[in-house]
Order: sequence, then structure tokens, then C-alpha cells
Amino acid sequence: MRIIIGIPAFNEGKNIASILLKLKKISKDIIVCNDGSTDLTGNIAEELGANVIHHKKNLGYGAGIRSIFLKAQEMNADILITFDADGQHRIEDIDSVLKPMINNEADIIIGSRFLDKNNEIPKYREIGIKAITSITNSSIGKKLSDSQSGFRGYNKKILDSIVPSDSGMGVSTEILIKAAKKKFRIIEVPIVVSYEGDTSTHNPVSHGASVILSTIKFTSIEHPLKFYGISGIFFLVLGLSFLFWTIQLFTESGKVVTNISLIGIGGIVIGIILLVTATILYSIISVVREKTK
Repeated sequence: MRIIIGIPAFNEGKNIASILLKLKKISKDIIVCNDGSTDLTGNIAEELGANVIHHKKNLGYGAGIRSIFLKAQEMNADILITFDADGQHRIEDIDSVLKPMINNEADIIIGSRFLDKNNEIPKYREIGIKAITSITNSSIGKKLSDSQSGFRGYNKKILDSIVPSDSGMGVSTEILIKAAKKKFRIIEVPIVVSYEGDTSTHNPVSHGASVILSTIKFTSIEHPLKFYGISGIFFLVLGLSFLFWTIQLFTESGKVVTNISLIGIGGIVIGIILLVTATILYSIISVVREKTK
């Protein structure tokens, strides 16, 4: 069984050497995606024998995960473990992710920061992660505790059927949405993380915005009738209600209330646009899916 460890890294020269030296005791197959680093991250990884993918410029976390997925597939990996390069994760927890996968208990295993009560996660991060996870859960129909953890295990079925496309932090949600659609098994295991020195390089505001936009994008693609259709019906009903109100007021007083009539017309126009969008997208996506079967 070929186990590959993949590490997306951007300017992690201070951490990468110690992480790689420890990881080499677990697997000799290590992929480091040097995502346009301006320090010695890539050089250090190469010197220590990692299989290094170089991005000429910083493309984003999601682009790094995509490159690692493609390289792992090329190397015929049976299991891919993705591991952050910022020093937050413990090498010892790899066993917790590996064991259920080796036992074929799941297709994706997420190392959750919230299943181990000893973790002291900064409050603002905890609130943000839980909010994003709630949005993700509503999109995939599952109840996860930590949808944004970068510490994950993927089996060969995932590598052969999912190619991430999001270049930002939304890639974690994208993979889960695509996996849930294909009915892949997703479970979580507890891991321990360290936030000493606030090692994460991800801005929590841009992270949250990226994930929310990514969730909206992929949900709208997977369920266009539900996503646009329900909104379209809401605005159409709202617009018609205000339009009837306008007509009623006009019959009673002979005057047109501009604000109410504008809301009515605007609601109808938006509702029609959304319903047409839902129909067109559904038709296009259905044709594409038929051709790819």
C-alpha cells in the first residue's frame, strides 16, 4: 500500500525541515507543493528528498491541494494524507487518520480540532470555523465538527474521481461537496493542534469569505433549481404581493405609491431572472452530465 503525504507550503522555511524529518519516518513518499514561496521552502524540501512541485507564483491553498492531488494520482497513491506546513499539526496524529482508512472505514477522514477537548483554539477561530462548518453541513447533508481542517486522509477512490478546482481556502468545502454528491464515506477523528505563536498564515476574514463564496458557487452548480428556483419564487411572490398592494391603494385613493410599486416591479423582475437562470443552468448541467456519463 502506497501512502503519500502531501504538504502545501508558502514561505514555511522555518518549519518545513523539522516537519519533513519527522514525516520521513512514516513515509518516504512526501509531496511538497511550494506555492510561490519567496524564502527557501522549496530548496529545503528538495534537499531533504521530498518530491517538490514548484508554482512560479503564489496561487493559493486550493491550487496547492490540486497540484498535490494530481501528483499523488500520477504516483499511484493508495492513500494521500494532507498535512499543513505551519507547525500546528502533530506527526503522531497521522496514525489516527491512517488506521480507519487502512481498515476501509471511510473514503475521506478529517482530523477534527473539536473532537479533542484538550485543544485550546482561539475563540475567534472557533467561532469562524464552526460558522463555516454549519454552512458546509447544510450543503452536504452531514454533521461534521470541523469541515475546514487541512489534516485529512483520502483513499484511491477519491483521488481517481475528484479534482479540486477552487484555488483558495474554499477547496476544503469543495472537496466535501463533491464527495457527498458521489456518496463517499466521510468521518472525523480527533487530533491535537498547537496555536502557539498563532502559526496559521490564513487571514480568518478572507478565509471565511472564500469558503462562503465557494459553498455558494458549488451549491448553485450542483442544485441550480433549488438554489436559484427557491429564491426566484420568493422574489416573484414578494413582487406580486407589492404589485397587488399598489393596485389596491390606487383603486382606493387614485394615487400610485412609488416606493411600493418599485419594490413590486423589482421583485418580479428579480424573480423572473432567477427562475430563468435556474432553468437554463439546470438544462446545461443536465446535458453536460449526460455527455460525461
